[in-house]
Amino acid sequence: MIKTKAIVLSAIKYADTSLIMKAYTEEMGLVTYMLKGVLGSKKGKLKAAYFQPLMQLEIVGTTRKNGKLEHIKDVQLDYPYQEIYADPIKRAIAMFLAEVLQYSLQEEEQNKDLFQFLSLSFQFFDQQEKPTNFHLFFMLQLTKYLGFYPQLKQENLPYFDMLEADFIRTPNNNPLLKNEELEAFKIILGTNFDTLAFVRLNQQIRVSLLQKIIVYFELHLQGFRPPKSIDVLRQLFVDN
Repeated sequence: MIKTKAIVLSAIKYADTSLIMKAYTEEMGLVTYMLKGVLGSKKGKLKAAYFQPLMQLEIVGTTRKNGKLEHIKDVQLDYPYQEIYADPIKRAIAMFLAEVLQYSLQEEEQNKDLFQFLSLSFQFFDQQEKPTNFHLFFMLQLTKYLGFYPQLKQENLPYFDMLEADFIRTPNNNPLLKNEELEAFKIILGTNFDTLAFVRLNQQIRVSLLQKIIVYFELHLQGFRPPKSIDVLRQLFVDN
């Protein structure tokens, strides 16, 4: 058995009463757990409500053996969110980012720096009054840990080559960022947790930049695909 903090990425129903849950853990990296009977028991320690997207838990579970799914013996909340599941915009962003992480995190190895980034980011997100740009900021910060953060030495140049992750002077045949999208991209790159609330982007630029960032992830991560929940996110931003 091992005790570890964990962030829920997904929980898929298995049979009638069980869940298969993927989580990014502090001690073991990416782990998949079998939660037998969690949907059918009202008295057990494992409650289905614990396994919502991005939930931060402390769990006691089995360690890897023979390639089998792990099991959880005990679980409790590590950080109880106040708003993520109550606010419709925050909930939609959380679902989207949980999908992004499912397709991005592939290492079954410990990475405490990455875990701390995820944990603190989502705590900040829970407390943020104006969350509409958080997913853009988060995805670009995540690239630092995934190995393709933009090179910033020539950020004054008029194009960003998404394949080379670098700013360039003249356009080429690679996917590019330019004009308003490039300016918004630079603004997000230049902000931090303390100044994110002051960033102002219009709805059209926010949606189009998100689509380009998804393409950026597709170019650099094998197997990455656009999250299904992006349609819900787009609709929320159009309506708000």
